[in-house]
Amino acid sequence: SSGINAEWPLRPGGANIANEVAKEEFSEATIGCNDDVMGPVFQKLFTTDYFKTTAVKDKDTVELCGALKNIVAVAAGFVDGMGLGGNTKAAIIRLGMKEMVQFSKMFSPTSQQLTFFESCGVADLITTCYGGRNRKVSEAFVKTGKTLDVLEAEMLGGQKLQGPMTAKEVYHVLKAKGVEGSYPLFRSVYEICYEGMPPKHLLDTLSTI
Repeated sequence: SSGINAEWPLRPGGANIANEVAKEEFSEATIGCNDDVMGPVFQKLFTTDYFKTTAVKDKDTVELCGALKNIVAVAAGFVDGMGLGGNTKAAIIRLGMKEMVQFSKMFSPTSQQLTFFESCGVADLITTCYGGRNRKVSEAFVKTGKTLDVLEAEMLGGQKLQGPMTAKEVYHVLKAKGVEGSYPLFRSVYEICYEGMPPKHLLDTLSTI
């Protein structure tokens, strides 16, 4: 009777690290909601002077950005672990964004390219590649030689490491469709995490695309 779909009608995303929001530092968020009426309602509900929200009618893309960014953050952590600088990380972010757009359009044909320029897209990707658990643990993976499972237990206090598992799930989807070769970054992260390839394999990927 409320007009809201049985499934959760919105998907929030964006560059809004929780402790910074709690300190009322300016942050942004994207609300993916395909309902013309509810989207503006949710936007008004969540917006404050220090927390700006934007509603987009592209819920699937907002949700995909929230998952796929973690794969790219793992690659960024590998770069940090190898002691490389901003140029290499920028290349990772560029290629990661390209593959995020590509995958989203394959998974959801209605995906809108402009959504990737909202906070849920490029902004959240940048934030995640410079901070957050996936980048941090992946850096330690390179520096310590410990397994991801061990580092997750040691470093995250019960939280889960999303990036490697997402890379595995995405790789299996790509493999089933026979298109894994079109996603060199996603494939390389999977191969480093699960097939024993060295982190330097990521650089080989960058130099051959």
